Amino acid sequence: MGGIVVLGAGFGGLELATVLSDELGEEAGVTLIDASDSFVFGYAKLDVMFGRTAPDAVRLPYSSFAKPGVRFVREAVTAIDPEARRVTTDAAVHEADVLVVALGADYDFDATPGLAEAGNEFYSLAGAERLRDVLPTFASGHAVIGVCGAPFKCPPAPSEAALLLHDYLLQRDVRGACEISLVMPFSAPVPPSPDTSAALLDAFAERNIEFVAGRRVASLEGTRGVAVLEDDTEVPYDLFLGVPKHRAPDVVLASGMAENGYIPVDSRTLETRFPDVYAVGDVATVGVPKAGVFSEGAARIVAASIVARRRSDEAPDGYDGRGSCYVEFGAGRVGRVDVDFLSGPRPTGTFQEPSARLVAEKQHFGASRRARWFGSDGSAWAEPHRRSSVTR
Repeated sequence: MGGIVVLGAGFGGLELATVLSDELGEEAGVTLIDASDSFVFGYAKLDVMFGRTAPDAVRLPYSSFAKPGVRFVREAVTAIDPEARRVTTDAAVHEADVLVVALGADYDFDATPGLAEAGNEFYSLAGAERLRDVLPTFASGHAVIGVCGAPFKCPPAPSEAALLLHDYLLQRDVRGACEISLVMPFSAPVPPSPDTSAALLDAFAERNIEFVAGRRVASLEGTRGVAVLEDDTEVPYDLFLGVPKHRAPDVVLASGMAENGYIPVDSRTLETRFPDVYAVGDVATVGVPKAGVFSEGAARIVAASIVARRRSDEAPDGYDGRGSCYVEFGAGRVGRVDVDFLSGPRPTGTFQEPSARLVAEKQHFGASRRARWFGSDGSAWAEPHRRSSVTR
């Protein structure tokens, strides 16, 4: 078997290609396709947004991704035929023996009227970069961090944004003139882990941050400066920081693979209903959060399955749905939540209290993956990040 085509070079695509290269070397036969020229860790966008690092410092160029048996091509996917395992791009047609779709989730700005015109989003690097210039102009009034739909990437990120905004305004000596509210469609900040949610709610209370639970932002009325929630409640704002509604990319929706906006897969094997077609990461409905660490774990299972078939070995154990997410609490403090989504009847989470050890552990998380995927020890990126983490 050969001809493994991987669509998307995010956490899932990079890890999948790396494992296959490690296991199969020059015989891996992987084509990795992505339209972008670089990779960015999701959490780095908060660093950019609050001016803790420059946008260019968080971009990891795909030109540095060089693995035996893997060919990276920078092309935009324009069509996917899952039955024929044929992928059309803006430059070529790729035939696959095994196809892995790891194209992530796109942002649906049209789903929230007024968001593109009257709000600011911080979930893309471009949005974070724009906010880096907007935030210094905000010195009084009501800042609303609003989630426009679920599921969304990195569930702790809106809470982190609220806490880091508090620090940012405090440093500028304008916090007393500002209000901060966080609007989320969840009943708690991190539903699978009551302890993590309780710690975040305590942190909000200590900082006078309002948590509006169980409602999403349905629209923005910029002329009135009002966020309208799904129950028609109106929340006035002077600064709106939004998490756009997510959906699978258009090319996935057009392929016929998606149901209810995403690709359904077997949660243990990541197989779709099409033979020899897998989906990993944010583009898939697996039963785990849309976060890089879960994409990475799913990719390892797919890679192990491909290797086992190549070697005529037994199939690996299924995906366990376990992962850890770091949570910034502000003031240089980082906590961690360890979550298990698939082992029991319901998801469970264990909270690790914020500590200096976890600050270092989060830095190692990024640096180790940079080294694994891009052949760098991560020092050029980790050092400025370390300085900002302990001084903000």
